[in-house]
Amino acid sequence: MFFRPLPRVVTRTLSALTLMAWAVAMAVLVVHAYGESSPTNLATDLARYGSGAVWRGVYYRGEKIGFTVSQTVPTADGFALEEDGRLQMSLLGAISAATVHTSAQVDQNFALRSFEFKLDPGTGPVSVTGTVAGRQLTLSVTTRTGSHTETRELAEPPALAQNLSRKLAGGGLVPGAKHQWMIFDPATLRNAPVVVSVGRREVVRGESSPIPAFRVEMEFAGLRTTSWVTDTGEVVREESPLGLITVRETPDRARAMAVPGRVQTDLLEAAAVVPVMTGVRARIDEARDVRRLRVRLDGVELPDSDLDGVGQSVDGNVFDLRDPQAIQAGPADHDASKYLAPEPLIESDAPEIRAEAEAAVGDATAPRARAERLTRHVNALLEKKPTVGLPSAREVLRTKVGDCNEHTALFVAMARSLGIPSRIAVGLVHAHGAFYYHAWPEVYVEESASRGYWLPVDPTLNEFPADATHIRLARGGLDKQTAILPLVGRLKMTVLDLELAPNTNQVVVGKAEPPVDLGALAIPIPQRESCCTCDADRQRRASR
Repeated sequence: MFFRPLPRVVTRTLSALTLMAWAVAMAVLVVHAYGESSPTNLATDLARYGSGAVWRGVYYRGEKIGFTVSQTVPTADGFALEEDGRLQMSLLGAISAATVHTSAQVDQNFALRSFEFKLDPGTGPVSVTGTVAGRQLTLSVTTRTGSHTETRELAEPPALAQNLSRKLAGGGLVPGAKHQWMIFDPATLRNAPVVVSVGRREVVRGESSPIPAFRVEMEFAGLRTTSWVTDTGEVVREESPLGLITVRETPDRARAMAVPGRVQTDLLEAAAVVPVMTGVRARIDEARDVRRLRVRLDGVELPDSDLDGVGQSVDGNVFDLRDPQAIQAGPADHDASKYLAPEPLIESDAPEIRAEAEAAVGDATAPRARAERLTRHVNALLEKKPTVGLPSAREVLRTKVGDCNEHTALFVAMARSLGIPSRIAVGLVHAHGAFYYHAWPEVYVEESASRGYWLPVDPTLNEFPADATHIRLARGGLDKQTAILPLVGRLKMTVLDLELAPNTNQVVVGKAEPPVDLGALAIPIPQRESCCTCDADRQRRASR
């Protein structure tokens, strides 16, 4: 969805799925029992690959989490590019599985003509297809609940990432060379620049013998990844941040998943940002008690937009957050109306979305009251489970399962269907002593034609408004959330100031309270004989 270690949509999609997994964040909410994708369908997809296909194992921190297979087949006027893969990741101690399929038709120069991208997390596939005519791109997003089609004008003709190694092999593998291309990402539905730098030739250990290949550095959405590409355009090995590696293997070895069922380091735990408390004596036991939070974020280059406002102010890398309950109305935001339109995965114009939203708000008429009812309704409607799919609001309403991405997508679509401007915020939220990557909505509350305010809410956590530990780093859909990926695993946080609600009782572990002398009792304590069953009954009641 976001970054890829080089020319393969599947590996890039894995990174996005990892981000979605991290965004679950709330371990207390989830007991995971996720169904796996159909092995029958996957076997059918893999049957099309011939002896010339390239198989790769996908590893995360030394543990195997999947495989990919790809091939390039000549056609009468170009090539057909095909790629399939299976990924399984540990989320909150359980295994989530997904299958991914990408195919594309290109001309003799590898210019993109059409493509299909399909992701199936086990609840049903989300399919994105596209056709290209010059700089015009026609997209169709299809789920079990229906399809959405639109046409876009791009600044330049799009290309898929599968083309990049072939482009390099066609004359670009010169040490010191630097290239920039626009690639189309079917998971975020956007064209984005990728910068490729070619290094010297090195010898890389292959499946059976050393292989000479060029070291290639790629920068996309703030992430730098490394690949080793042969003269013929084959990718021997790829390495990306966070310990994600893909290695070329034999078909049998690539498909073998006989490794420990749980990845040694849970993806959620690996992404946790544990804050350093500098001179702050209080700590966060309950996020709802936080009235003010001031933190410094180090180790990364922060996004340069969408940081100020809605209870949050930023000075350099210092974030100052105030309890959103104190937000008051100001001059109307005349741009709020742009957050009413449907989007490919925010289908606010779908009749079933509008019907569910109307049922949720009932007879409430005030914008704030309607927004609160939507928050409570979405929280109660969805089963809390981590998912590894693209969060389409219609699909979420159908499956009624998901994590923060699904809660947020459904809320935003339902709010927009009622004429309430709503948008997606992504960043960090506090839980169990650390901060985790999270998504939540911001909703516009109109008090009059001239006054209103944006309010963060959190249907995943059933918070209206959201608590003051929600640190926003970006706004927008999947294409905007790329701003977060470079932060994962590198972000450091220092808490500079923390103000809690008056009379907040801090949880103290391991501290014995001094005994209190209540004096002599004026009433004698009744005595009764002890018996085994009586003692057992008392112990059972005490344990409750």
